Amino acid sequence: MKIEKIPLSNDIIDILKDYDINELYPPQAEALPYVLKGENMVLSIPTASGKSLVAYIAIVNKLLKEGGKALYVVPLKALAREKYEELSLFQKLGLKVGISTGDLDDSDPRLARFDIIVCTSEKADSLLRHKITWVDKIRVLVIDEIHLIHDPTRGPTLEVIISRFKALNPTTQIIALSATIKNATELSIWLDGKLIQSDWRPVTLREGVYFDHIVKFNDGKDEKIEGSEKKSLERLVENSLVNGGQVLVFVNTRRSTVSVANKLSLIVEQHLSKKDNSGLKKLFISSKRQLPELTSIDKKLFYCLERGVAFHNAGLSSIQRRTVEQGFKDRIIKVIVATPTLAAGINIPAQRVIIRDLWRYDPNFGMHPIPILEYKQQAGRAGRPRYDKFGEAITIAKNEGQKDEIFDNYVMGDTEPIFSKLGSQSALRMHLLAAIATNFVNSMDGIYKFIDSTFYAYQSDINTLKDEIDYAVDFLIKNGFIEEISNDKFLSTLFGNRTSSLYIDPLSALQLKKALEESCNREPSSLAFLHAVCATPDVRSLYMRSSDTWIEEKAERSRGEFLLEPPVFASEEYEWFLSDLKTASLVEDWINEIIEDGIVNKYNVGPGDIHNIVEMVQWLLHAAREFARMYNFDCVSDISDLLLRVQYGCKKELLNLVSLKNIGRIRARALFNEGFKTIGDLRHVPLKRLAKVKTIGVGVAKSIKSQIGESVKGEDKELAEFT
Repeated sequence: MKIEKIPLSNDIIDILKDYDINELYPPQAEALPYVLKGENMVLSIPTASGKSLVAYIAIVNKLLKEGGKALYVVPLKALAREKYEELSLFQKLGLKVGISTGDLDDSDPRLARFDIIVCTSEKADSLLRHKITWVDKIRVLVIDEIHLIHDPTRGPTLEVIISRFKALNPTTQIIALSATIKNATELSIWLDGKLIQSDWRPVTLREGVYFDHIVKFNDGKDEKIEGSEKKSLERLVENSLVNGGQVLVFVNTRRSTVSVANKLSLIVEQHLSKKDNSGLKKLFISSKRQLPELTSIDKKLFYCLERGVAFHNAGLSSIQRRTVEQGFKDRIIKVIVATPTLAAGINIPAQRVIIRDLWRYDPNFGMHPIPILEYKQQAGRAGRPRYDKFGEAITIAKNEGQKDEIFDNYVMGDTEPIFSKLGSQSALRMHLLAAIATNFVNSMDGIYKFIDSTFYAYQSDINTLKDEIDYAVDFLIKNGFIEEISNDKFLSTLFGNRTSSLYIDPLSALQLKKALEESCNREPSSLAFLHAVCATPDVRSLYMRSSDTWIEEKAERSRGEFLLEPPVFASEEYEWFLSDLKTASLVEDWINEIIEDGIVNKYNVGPGDIHNIVEMVQWLLHAAREFARMYNFDCVSDISDLLLRVQYGCKKELLNLVSLKNIGRIRARALFNEGFKTIGDLRHVPLKRLAKVKTIGVGVAKSIKSQIGESVKGEDKELAEFT
């Protein structure tokens, strides 16, 4: 369908044409008449079939006609940035676009001035908890990747957001987007919306299984993979490169991403052009400049990058991930070896997807097959619009029997239905507390009615859920988060209100409160506070390895120091205690300025893991400081210092210097070692002298001078001679 046939203003059509959108894909053409009429919708179509554009047009059309706001909810920060940039194209129409993915203890007042707001599901939930005044102005709510309702961590939050919007603002149009899911009909009935479901793709997808040089494809054709005598994976990669394609390889462990990328680099570098090599060199230099510290993982990544290959996993830092993703989009990186997290992330299609591993280790169940839905998410990345006539998703079999099994179960199999995960106690206590704290509900009848509006209740009988709900409410009453007043009415306490607005698990709040009350009797160490924070359910603790005997020794040395009593030695709970202590020890090393690479190697983690742990510990320390104002005010100052040390990864003596912009812990330590111990010591120091300090240089020295209000005029000639 040509876009001129859509009942839209010429201004919208002109913007679409400016970006080479001249006609709609069939699923878009089917969906748009319904969303333009304001109907709720579940749009369940494959990756790259244009789901987002349907939502964009619906948003812009409604806001231009009726005014109000739109909320676009995504699961990941990286995805939020991508959607924000795409929606910003419509700012020419006078619509203001904003993004919010940060502080969850903040109503973010600046958002009131935006028409379209992109945020993560956690941020959207946080905004509701902070009782934003503009909730009744939201005309369109878009939920991207709605199949993540099935995810135990993100799913309950996503579900609660939708349920609360349905109750708070029933006229809000809800548009839910997803790749193909088996029980999309259930979701559409729950949302009282139209279901548009299709298998159509702009680039045809062929799925197949490789064995003995032959791929058996689902289009009925068998195809021989030509090439030199190499192992299956290498042969498939080389074959794609010869034909000018890019490849995504999915494996099941981080370690495999690195080892496989290394092996493939020897093949890929032989297929790089001079232009590719030049682009890779620029990418390498640009990425290296952004890094505050160079780690062994950076070195491994750069080795691969220079050869046109990259690995991608959750252990990479945000800088590393952006480098890999951009290099692949620019087509200078030819192969990415990734864990499945990339399949659920931002849009990075490839001509060929190779799914090497269909089994994954689970500590509870051992090796077990991955879900078909996960396989389909990975396979759906095959096929680059505008570059490929078709995409190929290929798995690798070890024998004839396995080939048939994979083909029948995965290639030809249906995805599993998705189910609500709101029924866990951690999810119920957190979201029920929020509902009571915001006066959304104030009685058991109100709670039952709220839960009855969720997808969780749609898939179950509410009467069978009452025991779980009652148990969660009882927990909140017994531990002082809510109190029961007359006539079966509930009221959130100050403790409950603060827990809800801080966006943490009530069990975490309870443990922090206990630790703070214990700290009244002593002067706790930094490790004691860090352990108390890392022992909460909101912080995912590091696994203990057989070589981690030093943690047990540290536990014995520190006995009597902890604010939360260690469990009985050698019990299962003691193993968890050691894991928490190991996580706290990582953060302790971080604030004692142990180099990042030292932490990477000592704890067997990636830079991304370090920063994820640090970010979560920062948040819990912020919560601890807020509770300290209520339960032990004497600790507020110490926790504030510790919070800053965790934020910057430095000892207390550097806190003054790291407050300067672009002066992280490395540069601050270099300045300190040169005798500049405070910002005051930097005043009236010649620019040339500052520039000579290791890691500072001319640019940073000028920035320092500017920040402390000093001019560099008159020093230019001398500086020019220096440079």
